Amino acid sequence: MPEPLTEQGLIVGLDIGTTKIAAIVGKRNEFGKIEILGMGRSESVGVMRGVVANIEKTVASIKEAVAEAESKSGVDIKSVHVGIAGQHIKSLQHRGMITRRSTDDEIGHVDIKAIVDDMYKLAMPPGEEIIDVIPQDFTVDNESGIKDPVGMSGVRLEANCHIITGLVTAANNIQKCVTKAGLTTVDLILEPLASAEAVLTDEEKESGVVLVDIGGGTTDVAIFQDGIIRHTAVIPFGGNVITEDIKEGCSIIRNQAELLKVKFGSALASQMKDNEIVSIPGLRGREPKEISVKNLASIVQARVEEIIEHVFYEIKSSGFERNLIAGIVITGGGSQLKHVTQLVEYVTGMDTRIGYPNEHLAKGADDIKSPMYATAVGLVIRGLNEYDLRKKTNRNITTQTPVAHKGGFFSSLIRTTKEIFSDDSDDKNL
Repeated sequence: MPEPLTEQGLIVGLDIGTTKIAAIVGKRNEFGKIEILGMGRSESVGVMRGVVANIEKTVASIKEAVAEAESKSGVDIKSVHVGIAGQHIKSLQHRGMITRRSTDDEIGHVDIKAIVDDMYKLAMPPGEEIIDVIPQDFTVDNESGIKDPVGMSGVRLEANCHIITGLVTAANNIQKCVTKAGLTTVDLILEPLASAEAVLTDEEKESGVVLVDIGGGTTDVAIFQDGIIRHTAVIPFGGNVITEDIKEGCSIIRNQAELLKVKFGSALASQMKDNEIVSIPGLRGREPKEISVKNLASIVQARVEEIIEHVFYEIKSSGFERNLIAGIVITGGGSQLKHVTQLVEYVTGMDTRIGYPNEHLAKGADDIKSPMYATAVGLVIRGLNEYDLRKKTNRNITTQTPVAHKGGFFSSLIRTTKEIFSDDSDDKNL
């Protein structure tokens, strides 16, 4: 029996997106950088707006992507770290508290675990479950603003927690697809958090930054400040809506609309020349269709502005609008539109840059350094960080199917913060 991949320090990130499914195999080299051993990609035909809509088609696409990753990396892939997104994802803030019995004992990971465990008991609407609980900051005996209370003394320990919720059925369908593809889900990770790992620096997270991941079906938003995740949201618009607008506005077929968007699309119509024309071949002997590049840009700009307005609304709703010194970082396939940073800066008034997942990557693998692979690379980074943490705490890492947990499906499937903080978890449940 070969060793499980994670015991070899190899992590596979599986990004099940609306337009593509990407599988990336990576490991950490001796310099601490992520070395990509192989990548597989396939067209995603069974996913709509980040949610699985057709099990069989999604399974076929996963198998195709994984097979390509296996052939390129020479690794037999059996376990994966999977991303989850979709407009059903929501986030909320909640405050938890425990009273400790003794002031003599230092606060330990077990105390933090007790607070996180308590968060999973919150009542959710029918059909929804808590995906992840992320402690943000702590208060020890009325001393607030503590990021890490481990080692301190105190009786009353409070924590502000960022709670992410989603539909049980959505995660069930992802799990079903992965299982039918002959794989085991090691971890289910919120996609904007994975993308953040790949494209944001610690300095940006500390000073305040908004990550905007424009995918095919959804736009994911994650807001960080003081190094802490403050707000997450999923907007049900992405690059596919822009393609549909071009298809309708120019009266052409979808494939032609996608090619037009990628090759000639711009988010600022004012930057396009009036006399530039693109000729589209006609269908079955019909006359070619001539399309003005400026008109094309007007169609694209209108939809991109709508997406940015939704993002700006989320920024305002978070309450951190004035604390985001690092501005906005755009990633995902939609970030490759021409002039998109200029439009974002114009609409929001915030500094904007494109996020490339290359800071943590070793040299080579240039095709992976595109923003469209930010989520898949982030899934690998999250998996490696978890592997390193468990290695430090001398825990055995297994890739078996997670054991059912009283907290429900998500609690059993997801490698949550409470398990990472736990000192006394039974290894067989990891």
